[in-house]
Amino acid sequence: MTDTPGYEIIDPLFATFLDTDTPPEVIAEGCTWTEGPVWVNGGLYFNDIPNKRMMRWTEAGGVTTALANSEFANGNTLDLSGQMVSCEHGGRRVVRRATPEDLDTALPLATHHGGSRLNSPNDVVVRSDGSIWFTDPPYGINSDIEGYPAEPEQPGCHVYCLTTDGTLTTVATDFDKPNGLAFSPDEAKLYVADSGAIRGASFPGIDYNLPHHIRVFDVDGTTLTGGAVFAEIYPGVPDGLRVDHEGYVWTSALDGIHCLTPGGRLIGKITLPAQTSNLCFGGDDGQTLFITSSDRVYRLRSHRRDAAHVLRQTRKEHRQ
Repeated sequence: MTDTPGYEIIDPLFATFLDTDTPPEVIAEGCTWTEGPVWVNGGLYFNDIPNKRMMRWTEAGGVTTALANSEFANGNTLDLSGQMVSCEHGGRRVVRRATPEDLDTALPLATHHGGSRLNSPNDVVVRSDGSIWFTDPPYGINSDIEGYPAEPEQPGCHVYCLTTDGTLTTVATDFDKPNGLAFSPDEAKLYVADSGAIRGASFPGIDYNLPHHIRVFDVDGTTLTGGAVFAEIYPGVPDGLRVDHEGYVWTSALDGIHCLTPGGRLIGKITLPAQTSNLCFGGDDGQTLFITSSDRVYRLRSHRRDAAHVLRQTRKEHRQ
């Protein structure tokens, strides 16, 4: 761990991805546990999970409360129409929020599977065919810190796919605690974090005999095959992750953000003082990197863009 934000350059290539002469800048603090960053309509939205609220940051206005009761929302993403899709730990559901101006209006998309309630949907991504993929670990029902204590109704912690016709399918069942997920630039691969090594609701310890890795699957429609370990993350566990336009994987860890090649080799780190949960690319040009880390949110300039955003923009231009 480091006392001040900075960078660890393992391969010189990493230094070409970021402005490593300028340390990450704190743009929000005073939260308890920040998560779910997503750039929407000129602002960054993120969740302060234990305080059950969604926040918004803009360059001009700073930090404000966007949603006073977020039902312990965790991961956020955008659907193909630009509407926010959120995972609610407290509501034990995936929802679509109407507009950034009306976040209270939430349309439930997934609440049950096999007639039983989901555990506590955690993180979510949307594929270019409109399908919604999300993970369902038990963090929201383990204690009252990130949700409401309850007994699990599902037989395990799974990865799901919700297709545009409303069909919810279990696509992976052999995880301890599936967490962040992201598609490769061509959407032929899905990366899924397993944070099983974290034991307990308030992260009191890490058992490295348990999963602390990212797995990679081949994608064929709603079917996943493979699932080999792409990379083990140390120190800590992988939580949220993103894939950039060239297939490099950016994942959270105990000491900040790790950048991995498409082959899984670590080339550098954005080092931060506290356990880091998630990240996203945003800003007007899509090249600002926003990071949620414990009670703070950071930003820094990059020369990278999110793979999903680039793919959708390319397909949009081809249709025009």
